[in-house]
Amino acid sequence: MTELVTVSVDGGIGTIRLDRPPMNALNAAIQEQLRSAAHALSVDDAVRAVIVYGGEKVFAAGADIKEMATMSYVDMAARAPELSSAIDAIARIPKPVVAAITGYALGGGCEVALACDWRVAAQDARLGQPEINLGLIPGAGGTQRLARLIGPARAKELIFSGRLVPADEALRIGLVDAVVPADEVYPTARSLVSKYVDGPAAALRAAKLAIDGGLSVDLASGLAWESQLFASLFATADRTEGMAAFVDKRPPRFTGH
Repeated sequence: MTELVTVSVDGGIGTIRLDRPPMNALNAAIQEQLRSAAHALSVDDAVRAVIVYGGEKVFAAGADIKEMATMSYVDMAARAPELSSAIDAIARIPKPVVAAITGYALGGGCEVALACDWRVAAQDARLGQPEINLGLIPGAGGTQRLARLIGPARAKELIFSGRLVPADEALRIGLVDAVVPADEVYPTARSLVSKYVDGPAAALRAAKLAIDGGLSVDLASGLAWESQLFASLFATADRTEGMAAFVDKRPPRFTGH
């Protein structure tokens, strides 16, 4: 199989690199390789944070329309859940994850970025969900994650219109978290997550699970979920070290266990 997604690890930070030039169109093969990459970094204890990157020119300009154009309802009814779950695999990486966005992050590419915890964009980047122009709606998390991130009214306007959002507007509405020159996108993304490499991995994982899980339930259920995760951390070595360091008035030395 052609390698359309590569994985590298350096200094505790794993990078998922989309590599299907020229536009990193998300065909079925790249979707499944994204799923495999997300799983590999999820279970690798040496990886403490993750960057999703499309390269210097483009993040991902959407799904492979030529591949989808000939698909019937029956075909897509079978494929759509696999597409959604492939991108959801990124959201489920139990570690801090940042998207490093250059060029375009459109359609499925925007949905990949939305599955990350943060988004760093180049000054000339464009984001959007233009599926409406194909007579479709976003089908891999766009209607759900975008609304949760920027609010339902703004999400409806972007999805209904299909327009492309420039980086400065994306920053203003909370669609991205930082805008930098294109050549600084990857280094900035790396700097953003590097602070977590030596942190308490179990507590970071629990915090992400608590926040993401709590968004999909009522407040009482979210509080119960938080309480359960909070108590579970008392079984970790890092909790013992963190409290001992506090009492001893010294910096903690977390091991990730």
